Amino acid sequence: MHILHVVGARPNFMKVAPVLRALRAKLGVKQTLVHTGQHYDANMSDVFFQQLEIPAPDVNLSVGSGTHAQQTAEIMSRFEPVVLERKPDLVLVYGDVNSTVAGALVCSKLQVPIGHVEAGLRSFDRTMPEEINRLVTDQLADLLFTPSEDADSNLQREGISPEKIHCVGNVMIDSLVHLLPSPAEHPKDDLPERYALVTLHRPSNVDDRQNLKRILASLLEVNQELVVIFSAHPRTRQRIEEFGLASSQLRLLDPLPYTEFIALQRRATVVITDSGGIQEETTYLGIPCLTLRNNTERPITASLGTNVLVGHDADKLRAELAKILAGKAKLGSIPPLWDGHAGERIAEVLARKSTTQRAAGLH
Repeated sequence: MHILHVVGARPNFMKVAPVLRALRAKLGVKQTLVHTGQHYDANMSDVFFQQLEIPAPDVNLSVGSGTHAQQTAEIMSRFEPVVLERKPDLVLVYGDVNSTVAGALVCSKLQVPIGHVEAGLRSFDRTMPEEINRLVTDQLADLLFTPSEDADSNLQREGISPEKIHCVGNVMIDSLVHLLPSPAEHPKDDLPERYALVTLHRPSNVDDRQNLKRILASLLEVNQELVVIFSAHPRTRQRIEEFGLASSQLRLLDPLPYTEFIALQRRATVVITDSGGIQEETTYLGIPCLTLRNNTERPITASLGTNVLVGHDADKLRAELAKILAGKAKLGSIPPLWDGHAGERIAEVLARKSTTQRAAGLH
């Protein structure tokens, strides 16, 4: 069986690593790794491959940045010849980035089976490009690997056959668990005892000057209670400078390698973010998380975990932060199957499918 993996952005790397590792233990499985180059900054890409022990990509499409349409189209045009040449039995796509939907579209038209890892997540907000990517990819996929039961329900409500759906748990947590025994400490030794760790990258938050100005004003308020350490996405830093919103009171860091960022999360008093993956990581780590969004495609982090949606409500942000500082942070629990073995469950499903196909003379 030949399985081709498509990755392109930082969250994908954390999701593919445990699947690659689990499939390496299966006899008769050939793997090909295609990196679209959607994220091409070394801190956003190369170092993740090193820390997560991901082999060098077999193919790098070197697509780079662009609008959503430009990037998706460029990935499709460069990826199609790879599929035709490599002839995989199955293509696995990950998460909800442009590389994901582009890979699924190409394979669907070439009638190559598609597996979607992290299927079924929904924010129900179609203004988010990622939501469109999720919806389209899940309709095209032949195998849908979900992280939680709410994702199963979403897919069934959209008419996906239950036979295609496999609840395997959260592969992001696999990577976290794999690296937790020996986390790297942050290289700086002047971290305060208590701090708020901040990340921000959603276009709705950073590409609109007024929204970004309002968020930064809230963070300056937070900074009066806790030192704010802001791990700034390159586009976020660019927008702050373009809009003339820079402040010497906020401590901005470049994007950090995975192990260093996890070390910062583990020591944080609170994490303030608009990232989906960080909502999951903080839930597993038991760290309070305040999410600067009105919705989330990972509602289980709010219903079971440590996550609280505060949207753009400065009063709610202040109130939730006060609870945390008073020792009354929301107590969460770890969702079912978030145990570090999701990649192994995916490998087992694929092994069973391969055996069934061989027995039927179809493989």
